[in-house]
Amino acid sequence: MPSHAPTPATSSTREPKPALLVLEDGRTFHGESYGAEGETFGEAVFSTGMTGYQETLTDPSYHRQVVVMTAPHIGNTGVNDEDPESSRIWVAGYVVRDPSRVSSSWRAQRSLDDELKAQGVVGISGVDTRALTRHLRERGAMRVGISTETTDPALLLAKVQESAEMAGSELSTAVSTQEAYVVPAQPGPWGEKQYTVAALDLGIKAMTPYRMAERGIEVHVLPATASIEEINAVNPDGLFYSNGPGDPSATTAQVETLQAALAQGLPYFGICFGNQLFGRALGFGTYKLKYGHRGINQPVIDRTTNKVEVTAHNHGFAVDAPLDAATTTPYGEATVSHVNLNDDCVEGLELRGEDGVLKGFSVQYHPEAAAGPHDAGYLFDRFKDLMAGGLTSTAATTPVISSKEA
Repeated sequence: MPSHAPTPATSSTREPKPALLVLEDGRTFHGESYGAEGETFGEAVFSTGMTGYQETLTDPSYHRQVVVMTAPHIGNTGVNDEDPESSRIWVAGYVVRDPSRVSSSWRAQRSLDDELKAQGVVGISGVDTRALTRHLRERGAMRVGISTETTDPALLLAKVQESAEMAGSELSTAVSTQEAYVVPAQPGPWGEKQYTVAALDLGIKAMTPYRMAERGIEVHVLPATASIEEINAVNPDGLFYSNGPGDPSATTAQVETLQAALAQGLPYFGICFGNQLFGRALGFGTYKLKYGHRGINQPVIDRTTNKVEVTAHNHGFAVDAPLDAATTTPYGEATVSHVNLNDDCVEGLELRGEDGVLKGFSVQYHPEAAAGPHDAGYLFDRFKDLMAGGLTSTAATTPVISSKEA
């Protein structure tokens, strides 16, 4: 903690330029420049989180996405050097309604507006984000462009319709680390270290290996292209697949690597993109959600405990697996372990052997919860128990609670 409070960060006082936002179906919004000037394109998505905008901006899972913030007032707490989830801002563009002129947090080191400018992130403010969000909910996530260089909606629309789509895009290798690194275990009642985990970086957030390290796990973070031989070289007690951007159906090498790890019995834990790739490794398909789940308020039931958790999400794709039956795979029996109570979306998977012993599991949401609720933090402890070989309860057998019954 610093010995004194930083001077409050205030945004630049220059007059913002007019800005234009055009969706691929032609819906147009006018506003003012927020952040860098220029043009940007990506997939328009919305996040319902009222806090944690800095963590959202630096989440690699938002690569090539233009994020619309549903909370009307953004930038209140400024930007600091402690909360980023990666080394840079990953969003392709940023849309807010009412940006704060002054950052009032004692932790603020600079304004959000200035940080967006410094990192070249084009944004727009003064937009009716409620109307924009309702449009995306009704029509679905779609491509979008933001520009301070043209005031002609037809011209910008033509560029939007020429831009790349999210479906079919393999993006995890673009955001992954290029070199392996180690996050050492933190000492505790167990001593210096209990377990070693190989973590495939598909867009990993900094808080994730930290959550494992504080439980006595030494985490070897490997590039997304790591082979099963490179994973085995760290002599891991378990394998972890992180969150990440892109279409899981466009990813093949990481699925084959995971299948090899499951075949040799390596305990597995995956989150978000790691859940989707686990599903594919087990033989399930994936599909694109209409507008996805993004925010920190999604209700999910853990069918192994029958408890409901409020969870943090960032995903536009989901696993297509049966909710009410086990599926036999080459690696064991797979079941749906977690279900979203809003739309019955698959939120987690379990893999068990014939003896009922858990071999691997995954969830579609973010148990590291930065920022967000901490209801799902127990999943890191479940991973430790899995590596210890201590989870022998039967697979999820509780009836799924549908969104109509909840």
